[in-house]
Amino acid sequence: RLSCIRNNVWLACCGVVSAGLAVLSSFGLMLFCGVPFVVTVANAPFLILGVGVDDMFIMIACWEQSSRRKEKSDVKSLLAETYAEAALSVTITTLTDVLAFFVGTWTAFPSVRSFCLYTGTAFVFCYIYTMTFFGGIIVLNHKREQGNRHWLTCMPVGVDKEQSEKSCWYNVCCIGNCSRQSPQPEGEHPMSIFFRKYYGPFFTNKWVKLLVVLLYGAYLGGSIYGCTQIREGIDLRNLASDDSYVIPYYDDDSKYFSDYGPRVMAVITESVDYWNETVRLGIENCTKKLE
Repeated sequence: RLSCIRNNVWLACCGVVSAGLAVLSSFGLMLFCGVPFVVTVANAPFLILGVGVDDMFIMIACWEQSSRRKEKSDVKSLLAETYAEAALSVTITTLTDVLAFFVGTWTAFPSVRSFCLYTGTAFVFCYIYTMTFFGGIIVLNHKREQGNRHWLTCMPVGVDKEQSEKSCWYNVCCIGNCSRQSPQPEGEHPMSIFFRKYYGPFFTNKWVKLLVVLLYGAYLGGSIYGCTQIREGIDLRNLASDDSYVIPYYDDDSKYFSDYGPRVMAVITESVDYWNETVRLGIENCTKKLE
């Protein structure tokens, strides 16, 4: 927003900080519990950031809707209504994410198991910080707006004779709401109007609903079939770039040597007198038995 009062830069920054706190808390707890830290875990913060920012937008949207409906309500009522609308959505998304990653801890791969433990725990902390820390930030930002304070300096924004003579762009960008009264809630966002007036009525049509049910049934059937075809494992060929010399090696290995199975080695861990013919015969017999 161009208004120096309506601008929510700090609110957005704190939403990112909330996700960062979740990552720090998760990593700290897992390291304290002795869970191994593997390279794949370094990708977890990006997943947590995406979910945390999504939860942030949901909270802000519900807060603004509550503010438009209840212009004269106190902060407690606004926050209570915000949680009543946003908490259900945030809880469901967090619960599905946590279950998905904790199910992944059953895998036989230790690196994947560590990644799922770190990420699933981070989702739990992300939910806690969104419901506590970020809710408090929303209230503080609301009080700043009610006090007609600048978004950066938090100083009261007023207007004097010299400022009133400035250009329109100066007043919009640097003064914001010139009156000392509390800023009025803004109108409904165009995107919300589109979904309410056009998108929603379109999908409530009975034929469209029937089509959606059929498409979902086809999707569900394909998903169930796909689950039966999944094989756990990793193809090292897929980890190399397309122009790597490793690709022809794995292709030839699969083509010419796949029937022989993995290479098996026998190691003698003791000091042996190889000059002794009897010892050599014993080693030879052992090799034949292994074969």
